[in-house]
Parts: sequence; C-alpha cells; structure tokens
Amino acid sequence: MKNFKELRIWQKGMEIAVSSFRLTNQFPAAEKFGIVSQINRAGVSIPANIAEGSSRVSEKDYGRFVEISLGSAYELETHLLIAQELEFGEKEMLTHLLETITDEQKMLLGFLQKLSR
Repeated sequence: MKNFKELRIWQKGMEIAVSSFRLTNQFPAAEKFGIVSQINRAGVSIPANIAEGSSRVSEKDYGRFVEISLGSAYELETHLLIAQELEFGEKEMLTHLLETITDEQKMLLGFLQKLSR
C-alpha cells in the first residue's frame, strides 16, 4: 500500500474538498440539496478516490481511481462555473478554487501518465 497522504495530488484534493465546503456555506439555503450537495460530493470524491486507489495492487487499478478523481475535478469545475454565473459565493474564493482545481487536473493527468508507463 502506498502512503496516499504524502501525495501532492491527495493534499491538493483535500484542500479543494475543504474549500468547497467553505464556499458552499455562503450559498443560499434553498440550494442545500441542489448545487451545494453536488459541489460537496464532487469535492470530497477527488481525494477519496486517490486514497482508495492507493490500496490497489496493480497500477492499472490505481489508475482507474485516479481517473475517477479527475472526472470529479471536471464535474466540480462545471458546478462552480454554474455557481459563478449565478453569483453564488464570494467571487475571490470561487476564482481561487477554480484555479486550484485547474492545477489539480494537470497534476492528476501527469500522475495518470506516470502510472501508465
């Protein structure tokens, strides 16, 4: 088993998950079971799948979980872009989170390439 907590992709994923919750605390209460729920689930999915994948014996299996994390990052980005259009949450916090997600997506793609070698 690999120590997922040492991976930069997991650490950044945790930062994204926590920031997602902080951001959605500012959203309208009416969105609690709508976009807030979607954002928080996608945010948590990023580091959770990296952690789960690290327990897999084969690199191929591990890669599948990293792919799921990447998919969650793209899903989260989409939800946040919708929130941005609806002017939900603090603008600066939202912009920073979107930038962090872009960095994470690049890192996940690089990690996938490393696993496939």
